[in-house]
Amino acid sequence: MDNIVTRFGDNLVHDNVNISIREGEIYGLLGGSGSGKSTLLREMIMLLRPESGSVNVLGMDVLNISTQEAEALRKRWGVLFQSGALYTSLNVAENIGISLKEYTDIPKELRDDIVRSKIRMVGLPDHAAKLYPSELSGGMIKRASLARALAMEPSILFLDEPTSGLDPVGAEKFDKLIKELRGLLGFTVVMVTHDLDSIWTVVDRFCVLGDKTVVAEGSLEDVLAMDHPIIDNFFRGNRGSIRSKV
Repeated sequence: MDNIVTRFGDNLVHDNVNISIREGEIYGLLGGSGSGKSTLLREMIMLLRPESGSVNVLGMDVLNISTQEAEALRKRWGVLFQSGALYTSLNVAENIGISLKEYTDIPKELRDDIVRSKIRMVGLPDHAAKLYPSELSGGMIKRASLARALAMEPSILFLDEPTSGLDPVGAEKFDKLIKELRGLLGFTVVMVTHDLDSIWTVVDRFCVLGDKTVVAEGSLEDVLAMDHPIIDNFFRGNRGSIRSKV
């Protein structure tokens, strides 16, 4: 993303934001409330359009592509929204298989096999396939949503606050799962987060958004070496100091 400017009416959210994400890494978007983390992700996946700048995903300029090119590009990524966004009228298996049914000609028997493999891949029990979202715990919803995001074997996985709403143990397990799956499947992960534990343990590189722009970008070591008030607030406050001693 280069020179991104985002504005909602008179509210300037991004003022010349620049970030670079490398193939195969887990990249974090970190920032306080209102810093535009989720907005930036939505611009990457073509749900929002910035006022100006360029967004290049998998070699495609998403701001200047045809409808057919956009549809093909969407098949190459998976998205896990903060709420999970499962269809409440469908059970877990149906939720996971919906993109396979809509976008491929794979026979139903093979689709069912793929769905079962994804359910196991994210650590859900086999019987979860027949459960509806209302019957799932928060952690199970996250895992079912992740399985759905992985159904099309994506090159990029976009995660919006993936550990939000989970208790510390559940959040740690989910972070570990993401890291294991990245190692197993080799996809790139872009993760919106405010969870410092995720930054300390899972993310390879990240940016810190603040003052409507990127105040730092790099590895944890790179960012901690920078002198900036926003960096100090995140990593040298009480929570950051406690985490650094763990």
